[in-house]
Amino acid sequence: MAPSTTRLPTGIALLGALTSVLVIATLWAVFAHAPVERQMGIVQKIFYFHVPSAYAMYVGFTLAMIGSVGHLWKRQDKWDALAVAGAEVGLLFCAIVLITGPLWARKAWGVYWTWDPRLTTTLLAGMVFAAFVVLRSVGGAGEAEKRFASGLGIVGFFLLPVIHYSVQRWRGQHPTVITRAGGGLHPDMRPALWLGFALFTALVALLVWARARAEQARLGLAALETEAAAQGLMEDA
Repeated sequence: MAPSTTRLPTGIALLGALTSVLVIATLWAVFAHAPVERQMGIVQKIFYFHVPSAYAMYVGFTLAMIGSVGHLWKRQDKWDALAVAGAEVGLLFCAIVLITGPLWARKAWGVYWTWDPRLTTTLLAGMVFAAFVVLRSVGGAGEAEKRFASGLGIVGFFLLPVIHYSVQRWRGQHPTVITRAGGGLHPDMRPALWLGFALFTALVALLVWARARAEQARLGLAALETEAAAQGLMEDA
């Protein structure tokens, strides 16, 4: 019997196992170790998922930009696959940010949404990368679609510094919590936050790796199908 060609790579398997361990450790740290915040109560624990999700969003969109630049420069499927994977995974975490943020805001500000500079620029970045994903999903895998999507990936990346510094530049209601300017964190809250960052780092790496691998295989298969169809037409002629 021939060995399976779909065996999961060792690196992905190990990263998946590490992610599973970090999920358990993070949940314990958030719900069993970190104290309940005095003013916001249990709702404050959204913080341990909201902030790392924003970080994972930055990582995903940055990888999408790197893949977009690489594709425009080299015209290689591996770069295109990285751009697609980064955009999709970054958009996933952007959605988590935009869901958990209003849940926090309802308790802190009394409303689910306000046109705060950071919230608005995050939504704008999400819309740009949503356009990237829709273009690649609906527009096909033609070279023109790939180049246009790569342009969106590069443009969307430059919104990330705007998101990060929007609070300092335009103020708004979004709090600054982690740094001393925002009061800092209680020492018992820090392990949960740092484990959250470790978890989401492993998770974004795992998802991007697996998605890029699948996309590269899809692009390779599409190229083979196109080549086979061209050869069939030549034989018919």
